Amino acid sequence: MSGVGKGITTSSIGKVLQSKGFKVNLVKIDPYLNVDAGTMNPTEHGETFVLRSGLETDQDMGNYERFLGKDLRNENYITSGMVYREVIERERNLKYDGKCVEAIPHIRNEIIKRIKKSASHNGAEISVIEIGGTVGDYQNIMFIEAARVMHAQSPKDILFVMVSYLPIPSKLGEMKTKPTQNAVRQLNSYGVQPDIVIGRSTEPLDKRRKGKIAIQCNLNPKNVISAPDIESVYDAPLDLEKGKMGDVILDLLEVKGRRKKAELTKWRTFARKAKGAKKTVKIAIVGKYFDTGNFVLSDAYISVIEAIKYSAYKYGAKPEIHWLNSKEFSKESGKTKMSSLDKYDGIIVPGGFGETGIEGKLAVIKHARINKIPYLGLCYGMQLATVEFARNVLRLKDANTHEINPDAKHLIVDIMPEQKELLKDKNYGGTMRLGVYPAKLKKGSLAEKLYKKNRIEERHRHRYEINPNYIERLEKKGMVFSGKSPSGVLMEIVELPRDVHPFFVGTQFHPEFHARPLDPHPIFNGFIKTALKLKK
Repeated sequence: MSGVGKGITTSSIGKVLQSKGFKVNLVKIDPYLNVDAGTMNPTEHGETFVLRSGLETDQDMGNYERFLGKDLRNENYITSGMVYREVIERERNLKYDGKCVEAIPHIRNEIIKRIKKSASHNGAEISVIEIGGTVGDYQNIMFIEAARVMHAQSPKDILFVMVSYLPIPSKLGEMKTKPTQNAVRQLNSYGVQPDIVIGRSTEPLDKRRKGKIAIQCNLNPKNVISAPDIESVYDAPLDLEKGKMGDVILDLLEVKGRRKKAELTKWRTFARKAKGAKKTVKIAIVGKYFDTGNFVLSDAYISVIEAIKYSAYKYGAKPEIHWLNSKEFSKESGKTKMSSLDKYDGIIVPGGFGETGIEGKLAVIKHARINKIPYLGLCYGMQLATVEFARNVLRLKDANTHEINPDAKHLIVDIMPEQKELLKDKNYGGTMRLGVYPAKLKKGSLAEKLYKKNRIEERHRHRYEINPNYIERLEKKGMVFSGKSPSGVLMEIVELPRDVHPFFVGTQFHPEFHARPLDPHPIFNGFIKTALKLKK
């Protein structure tokens, strides 16, 4: 089922196999008809993760990159929309020689082609392909069918892993295997027999449950692997390796030789830090994607959360992350709330789109600036920090961003000229600066000190830019644009001098996309280090 942990399981399998010396390729298949994840609502689908190329993908691609510690390519991401669009375009261009184009074989064959292309382009020895959704979904049947055909054509090269949830009803107190048995039977009806079942539950699977699943689902008991709830997702590769997951996979794939022990020393040290931190650092994330009923969907900011964790662990601290709805800090309700911000060691305003909660964000940024609370603005958080500075330091009361009020007298943040025509036609797909862009850092700036170099590359996902017409006026009043595009036209990093504010930084890009467990991002390192120093 959704959220059971397929993404973390895929990432963990990849990490284990990588640690055994294999070149690993991870592929995410999303059954939805969207061509990519760029236009989906974060409160429903979670974060949109951007690859180096600029492709907007599912958040699991972020997990893959973080666990493997490497950048992934476009071929690692497949959606139904991509597949159907390719087949329809080929049909329109008479590439099928007048044949009747159907789901079987044309859609199925396109899926197989993309999976094989991903493996060959990445030079992988083993690929792990995650098929999104739930067993029994109509949307993913075609992908399971493609996998079945691949297995039929090359049975020794393909194996199936099913991640299944085993409930323990509180009034019953007994782990139930029947849902897993039924799920396997459903897969069997598609012509697929899982080789491995990973049992997700609140508690470890005991010998009896493993045996029951094995005999009812035609499995070797050693191929039923327990994956209980854990304190940190970064324990997952260690737990799977403890359950001999790597060896089970290599046995099933009949890999001879190269059966070395998994080298997970650095990962184990990181996981230990994640659990063993004694001091805490309180970080407030002031966002807008919290309107999800009675539950907060933290997945909308998953890369930001993980980037905070990595830097906190680096300095021996455990982050306490608090979710603050920006609407609560608006002019109508914000006065009584503003003082509550002083209990946090640092404040982050992450990326986002639209005008909802904007006045609340601006009020929070002003409070952080005046009261010298460490502040990190990401994308929209940088743009709004610049608008707030223009309003309250330059006294440009009508200062705004084109996204909120395109008719404002002082458009501190404006749209890129080449995108205006597209937006006029309501063509919102592909109208943003996406993917990796270079930036030059100002000598002697905080940014240069953090990065320890004067040229960087970071990933972007935005439609608006700081208006060059206001740069000189902002700089005269003390705002420092410490990162700029090589042409000097686009502003990439803004900061306040250290003698004015201990840490006030905004980035037009998304540094969180480059944060890794074993390689925390320098911007987040500086933010957390300052927060801990002031706390002390």
